[in-house]
Amino acid sequence: MSSLRNIGYIVQKEWRQYFASPIAYVSLCAWTLLFGVFYSLILNWFVTLSMRPSQYGPVNLSLNEMLFGQVLRQMAVVALFIMPMVTMRLFAEEKRQGTIELLATSPITDLEIVLGKFLAALGLYAVMIVSGFLNFTLVWGWATNKPEWKPLVTGALALLLLGACFVALGLFVSSLTRNQIVAGVLTFCLFLSLWAIGWLDSPMAGKFTKAVSYVGLTNHLEDLIKGVISLKDIVYYLSVIVFGLFLTHQSVESHRWRA
Repeated sequence: MSSLRNIGYIVQKEWRQYFASPIAYVSLCAWTLLFGVFYSLILNWFVTLSMRPSQYGPVNLSLNEMLFGQVLRQMAVVALFIMPMVTMRLFAEEKRQGTIELLATSPITDLEIVLGKFLAALGLYAVMIVSGFLNFTLVWGWATNKPEWKPLVTGALALLLLGACFVALGLFVSSLTRNQIVAGVLTFCLFLSLWAIGWLDSPMAGKFTKAVSYVGLTNHLEDLIKGVISLKDIVYYLSVIVFGLFLTHQSVESHRWRA
């Protein structure tokens, strides 16, 4: 219970700092606005397509794939740009203000500090996902054929796991510097590199290239967005999260010894 209390304290502290600065408000507003824009544009395209006569007869259009799936893919790209802003201050600001020494000498363990900051940033990201998904509730009120809810659940899980990977890796980068801007730029470069690695996957790629492309973050989104839960995708994301938290823990622990 003591560990949970300490982690909860860190989460509360980070949330107070998030909402005491523009970070939380800008992130939430930007995410919600872009979610609404993409949703409106893709919904308009879907309605136009469904009303267009086809020379091949009636076309069966899927709301889940052509509306929800497309919006979620676009929001995954948005997360690539927003999450560095969410994670860049987590340790860098502590170092700049000198409060990292207080944490290092406090009875709170390094693991509790890392988990508390991770859960705080992930909690903010979860709120962003929920705020965006409110757009989808309108479809159930107006659609004649109600869409399936399972792909939405797995799609939300895909965004959450992707964001958790971003948070874990962003935490590590933030723990390496005392400058928020440097942390943000390096974090974005790391995210973009892991994103781009997935582009190496192609039918003509060799075994080595395919093995390297497996590390790419995007290659494990598609099945989840389509409503298919694959164990290899879940294991991949959990492995990246654990690896990022492990690196962060080692970085914070080294700082405690130096302190």
